[in-house]
Amino acid sequence: MSTLGKQNTNFQFASSNPMWRASLDVLDFAPLLNANYSGGIIITDWISSEDSTSNEFYKITIKVLSNEIRADALKIVLHEKNCNASNICKISKIESNTVESEISKKILRVASLYKKQDIKKLSEELGEYRVTTPKTNRKKSKKK
Repeated sequence: MSTLGKQNTNFQFASSNPMWRASLDVLDFAPLLNANYSGGIIITDWISSEDSTSNEFYKITIKVLSNEIRADALKIVLHEKNCNASNICKISKIESNTVESEISKKILRVASLYKKQDIKKLSEELGEYRVTTPKTNRKKSKKK
């Protein structure tokens, strides 16, 4: 008997994953070049600084490695593009733990808020469940 199409999968839609939603919301200021939920990757297009005369551009890549809200569930990579007057550009990876850390902290804060909202919404939909211990009429036996 064929098992084709009968594999167990655990797919969580992007709208129900707080880490994914938070990452997109934190990057909402930038145009996205790629956002692939199944691959867990978000890449912005080149972002210019607020100085219109600057020839510096930045790109942010976020890899969501887990659905769990943890710092090690994110990998953030920053790139910088510097162009000269002849429009010849050099691209390099930025090694800045400060910027990566700030982005990561913001994503984690937003994701935990989303998680709280999701739990609250679910409890409102399902109602309150009371956990009780079963009552038994067992008598404890005395040790000899």
